Formats: sequence, C-alpha cells, structure tokens
Amino acid sequence: MAIDCITSIPSMPAHPPKVEQRTEQKHLVFDASVLRYQPNIPKQFIWPDEEKPCPNAPELPVPLVDLGGFLSGDPAAATEASRLVGEACRKHGFFLVVNHGVDDKLIAYAHGCMDDFFGLPLSTKQRAQRKVGEHCGYASSFTGRFSSKLPWKETLSFRYSADQTSSNVVQEYLCNTMGPDFEQFGRVYQDYCEAMNTLSLGIMELLGISLGVSRAHFREYFEENDSIMRLNYYPTCQKPDLTLGTGPHCDPTSLTILHQDQVGGLQVFVDEWRSIIPNFNAFVVNIGDTFMVRKFTV
Repeated sequence: MAIDCITSIPSMPAHPPKVEQRTEQKHLVFDASVLRYQPNIPKQFIWPDEEKPCPNAPELPVPLVDLGGFLSGDPAAATEASRLVGEACRKHGFFLVVNHGVDDKLIAYAHGCMDDFFGLPLSTKQRAQRKVGEHCGYASSFTGRFSSKLPWKETLSFRYSADQTSSNVVQEYLCNTMGPDFEQFGRVYQDYCEAMNTLSLGIMELLGISLGVSRAHFREYFEENDSIMRLNYYPTCQKPDLTLGTGPHCDPTSLTILHQDQVGGLQVFVDEWRSIIPNFNAFVVNIGDTFMVRKFTV
C-alpha cells in the first residue's frame, strides 16, 4: 500500500500564541500498548460517517484460482487459471490464489514475527522510524504527517529487490535498523519476499496469457523488479465503529499480494462496499493502477 505525503505551511499568526494553544499543538503519539485500553479514542482518529465502509458489507464474489496445475506445467490448468484471472481483472481486479507454492511454515513464521515485532515497546520499534519522504521504516499511524482521519494501525515497510546484486537487501536493512538481534527476523522476511517475488512472476505469466500476449511478456518485464513489503498491524480498539484501520484508497503499484489473518476487514468498492472473507490458505491478489496503465500500452 503506497502513501502520499502532504505538507502544509500555516500562515504566521498576528500575535504570539498563548501557552494553552502551544499545548494543544503537542505532537500526538500513537502508542498501541496504551491506546488499545482507553475507552475513548483521540479525535484525530475519528472518521466522518460518509467515508466509512459498511460494517456489514456483502461478500464480494472473487474467484479461487488453483495454481497447482499451472505451477506443475499443465497447459490445460494454465488456460483455466488465466481465464479466471482475466475475468476477475475485467470485473474488479481481485482474485484469490491457492496451491500457490509458498511454504505454510514460512507464512506462519512471517505472521509470528509480525506479532512479536508489534508487541515490542514503542521505543524499540522506533529504531526503524520511517523518515518523511521515505517508503521504508516503522510508522505508528501517520501522526507526524496528518492531523485528522488517522488510520488505527502500525506498519513496518521495507524494500525488496529481485536484482541479483541485492541478494540480502531485506535482511541487511532490518539488521542495520533494528540491530544484530534481528538477524533471524530479517532472514524470515528475506525468504518471504523471495517467495512473493516467485509468486508474482507466475501471476504475471497468467496475466500475459489472459491478455493474449506471450506468457513471458510481463514476466520478463518485471523480472528484476523492486517492491515494497509492508506489515500492517491493527491494534485492538475500544471504539472500532468510529475509526478505520486503512482509509479508502487505490493501489498505485502493479500488483498487490496480501495474506490476511482470520480477523477480516478487507473491503473493495464495486458499486458498493463489499468484503473479502479471509482464507488463511489463500493470498488475495489485486492488480494496481500501474499495471492497468501498462496493460493498455501493450
């Protein structure tokens, strides 16, 4: 999920502000270990009613694409998988993939490491604090950048490169920012990113087939891609009806691959807000704006 940076320069006040006004402008800190237990949430996290998705949204019918036969080289399975992918992309751009070849243990390790990281004290997580204008690092909501409609979440983002000269970029980044104790943590996400890269290139093959170009067309184009891996953590909230974990947005990327936990909450706007039910055995895939532009320039 990409994020835009918005900067505003307030006009100079005619008179020096009062002490009470300075206090009101005190920087808001999103510390989930504290806020998750508070009966009321800060006003900066309250969203207007017209921007909230429906709490009981109907389910979005998304195809379940079995990649098992495709990955084993079965031409008929590849044709069927590409047909389902093509239909989904023409309707709304979302589909699920199962038998995707990603090790179940690796997925479990990735979820476990995520829980461990976000359970750390805020000061420890801030070793990887994301700087303004950068895509990588830790962010506790966006309290330093925006003053309203803040998302009730924490994120940790890091870059992955399929370029062979950047073979351990994820592990090195996490060790350099968090310290040598995070070497295994970094190894898990290095392996996970490599698995996602392999999966994404397979999906690119299916997209190529579905669009009537060669199977290798998009795979070769994206083979040495750069991507962003993002861990999204949505803490417990005592007033979940007032806020959002992530606000309405479009993905500007080429492809997004998401693994949900069992909590749910993902919704897609197709004439109305519709939900995608979690399936722990599947990845949710959606094509982003960049790929849609690329599709029309083939």
